[in-house]
Amino acid sequence: MAIVSLLSQIASSACVNVSGIDNGASSECTGLPTVSAGPTQLGQITGVVFGIVAAISVLMIVISGVKFVTSNGNPESVSKARNTMIYAVVGLVVALSAEAIVAFGLKYIP
Repeated sequence: MAIVSLLSQIASSACVNVSGIDNGASSECTGLPTVSAGPTQLGQITGVVFGIVAAISVLMIVISGVKFVTSNGNPESVSKARNTMIYAVVGLVVALSAEAIVAFGLKYIP
């Protein structure tokens, strides 16, 4: 019981501004860094990230298509190429859905 009390005292005393910059953040200590980026900057960052993910997915679709064509009817190679294409398409759909959700959140949620 004394250990729990000691740990709670340490945690409450460790609530300090590590960076030394007072940016008007709330007085609660969450241990998380404060992000001062607005919706425009966050939208640009997520757009770049999701663009990269989408480009990788499209590249994987092209690679799996080439593997599918060059498999010469080998059932194992055809199965691997088909699975790669399915996973790439699912990844592309997830990335586009995530981008749409983030864009909606940045636009309509304050």
